[in-house]
Amino acid sequence: MIDHLNWPATIVFVVFFALVTVLGFFAARWKSADLGDIHEWGLGGRRFGPIISWFLIGGDLYTAYTVIAVPAVVYAIGAYGFFAVPYTILIYPLLFVTFPRLWNVTHRKNYYTASDFVLGRYGNRWLELAVALTGIVATMPYIALQLVGMEKVIEALGFHGEGLYAHLPLTLAFVILALYTYKSGLRAPAMIAFVKDAMIYIFVIAAIVIIPIKLGGYGAIFDAADKVFAAKGGAAGLTLKQAQIAPFITLAIGSAMALFMYPHSMTGILSATGPGAIRKNAIALPAYSLILGLIAIMGLMAHAAGIQVKNPQDAVPQLFLAMFPAWFAGFTFAAIAIGALVPAAVMSIGAANTFTRNVWKPFVNAGMKPSEEAVLAKLMSLIVKLGALAVILFVPTQFALDLQLLGGIWMIQIFPAIVFGLFTRRFNSWALLAGWAAGTVVGTWLSWGPTAWLPVHSVFDWGISAYNGLISVVLNVAIAVVLSLLLPREKRGEIVDADFADLPDRP
Repeated sequence: MIDHLNWPATIVFVVFFALVTVLGFFAARWKSADLGDIHEWGLGGRRFGPIISWFLIGGDLYTAYTVIAVPAVVYAIGAYGFFAVPYTILIYPLLFVTFPRLWNVTHRKNYYTASDFVLGRYGNRWLELAVALTGIVATMPYIALQLVGMEKVIEALGFHGEGLYAHLPLTLAFVILALYTYKSGLRAPAMIAFVKDAMIYIFVIAAIVIIPIKLGGYGAIFDAADKVFAAKGGAAGLTLKQAQIAPFITLAIGSAMALFMYPHSMTGILSATGPGAIRKNAIALPAYSLILGLIAIMGLMAHAAGIQVKNPQDAVPQLFLAMFPAWFAGFTFAAIAIGALVPAAVMSIGAANTFTRNVWKPFVNAGMKPSEEAVLAKLMSLIVKLGALAVILFVPTQFALDLQLLGGIWMIQIFPAIVFGLFTRRFNSWALLAGWAAGTVVGTWLSWGPTAWLPVHSVFDWGISAYNGLISVVLNVAIAVVLSLLLPREKRGEIVDADFADLPDRP
């Protein structure tokens, strides 16, 4: 099991993992408050200013699996893997324009989740439930894939086992995560995000400076990757093929529309001190997109370094083992593993808040007090983590990946109810629910291929293909618009247009 362990790398890995474990438990004392209140446990009391929010949201969106998966796609097929860079740029204008309005009304009405807003705006509990369940179902495999990223670096350390023993280090790490998330709530990932981001910036800067020096410069890296892709043929290449352009563009747009619909993204936004903090982050967060582009290039560096792996997800760990001393590889692996803890914690908290507030409370126990909500949310955060761990232990990883990729298609279906609801009252809630149902079914049907998930589908006979999420959400919106025109006006929820006007723009 540990016969081939890289001890220098492992020792560095364990030291940094122990550091963030201590920080996770210590976070309960940070900005001290009653963590028996769901507002404090699940949203940090909305007391995270621009700097803390920058680290938390960045740590929430740029995950361990991102560091592993994006270079893996570039390693496998080249330019197409860079779609993640424009999509993480497109999301920030959306963040700047829409989410300060959402924060204003959720703060005024004491809402904690996107589903709270949907109920308040439309007064339809079934639409609230649809939004809540979409978020919870889409989040579960997303958490599981953070474990995949962590497991890849544990394997790279040299740990190998048979059966369930192969997952023993991962299980121990996730038990620790579950305990300090239960105790400290959103404060734990917010504090750990400082360490995680600093470590990622260090290893990325080291990689983009030192690896090109060792490999003869960036020209040599691109030339070597080009030769590999030319030999491979097919869709692989340093530039997009003609048939890849429309899928690339639509995948970037659709992914951007879906990302901030996830419960964990919403949790990070709503925990900010106010609209000013959100706008500042919309301006500053593209710095992470620059880092993401540099991380993607590591897929090309792996080809130039002669890294050959059966699974592209092993490319980055093997690149660092080949190009750096063992201790720095251990530092890098610790950064990637910690990069799994931050989003996994926020994801479990976001899903737990949503289940408690928008599934259990309205349909099972309407009289819950905030303290009771906190207790249930803490328990649900444990259950969500256990569910994600079970996916890794008992379900093939490819299936988890398929579900996570489908998650973006599912999450984009709630975009009309949330974003349109911030700017207009013209949509009927039942029309939005019908559009959500149609978009979810059609998006899933388009994606579920005979052997694997298919991200794009041909558009009629126009000779182009587009991202399934964008195709399905266009259908969603079309149905919502037509039915809203045909259905009679309905009684609205407690949120009225005046709730968006003349609210103080807190710094």
